Amino acid sequence: MNTLRFKSITDLMHRLGLKSPANPLIALVNYDQESVNLRDAGHWFELDFYKVTFKRDFKGSVKYGPGAYDFKEGGMAFLSPGQAVQMTADINDYQGYALYFHPGLLMQYPLAQSIHHYGFFDYTVAEALFLSEKEKDVIEALFKAISLELANNIDQFSADVLVSQLELLLNHSNRFYNRQFITRKNQHRELIAKIDAWLSDRFDDTLINGLPSPHDIAAHLNISQRYLSDMLRALTGKTTQQHIHLALIEKAKILLNQTDMTTAEIAYRLGFEHPQSFNKLFKQRTHITPVQYRQQVN
Repeated sequence: MNTLRFKSITDLMHRLGLKSPANPLIALVNYDQESVNLRDAGHWFELDFYKVTFKRDFKGSVKYGPGAYDFKEGGMAFLSPGQAVQMTADINDYQGYALYFHPGLLMQYPLAQSIHHYGFFDYTVAEALFLSEKEKDVIEALFKAISLELANNIDQFSADVLVSQLELLLNHSNRFYNRQFITRKNQHRELIAKIDAWLSDRFDDTLINGLPSPHDIAAHLNISQRYLSDMLRALTGKTTQQHIHLALIEKAKILLNQTDMTTAEIAYRLGFEHPQSFNKLFKQRTHITPVQYRQQVN
């Protein structure tokens, strides 16, 4: 796979045949007004900065990671430094906006520390943000405001204004993602059902090797760990790890109630390396020990 790495936004703009940004730490490309050089179509780009893509609606798709995001409904996708994006040869893909900003822009601001809270930068292609028409209006207005600010002469307040606008854009995106978790609840409930089925099979496996992890579940569902955790928290109030623990405790209760296995045997059966760890977790979740639980139900 041919991968081109770009450390600066200016270098990327030059490679795409676009003009240099007035501020080397941030650039906004309006594909409706600018033409991109497609000489690198098929290559993968690795960026040392953030990218936010917004497309109102069009026919086309964009390659992120191993998959393609279909933008027919319009929406947003987010890329963090170090992730890869593939340049396509389809001219229809170059519509809407692409916003690039370097971590250096945030250096003197609280956003530099809080940006990792915006989990969607770690989502995969299948987890892009779909927007309603009203939400598209909000996002488009924010992109236009950033465009106006970038068109002004740089002064001592420029960075303050731009970082504030970025934070507002990210906060709205966070809000809209939370709405997406709720409005697409049926689809996400299916995911939760798949998680529960997978955990049930895992705990029924007599050859289990170690405790299941959030990574294991995300890999099984082919989604990112961050999206999985944010989705579960929005719908159930629990993190992925807490969800695993709840399923584990329920299976432990069944084994304590329906078998003659010792607590140590149950611990090893569920994937614990040490029975003490099982006893500690069980008491944390139920406020009684496994032995006390067995005495209560028998």
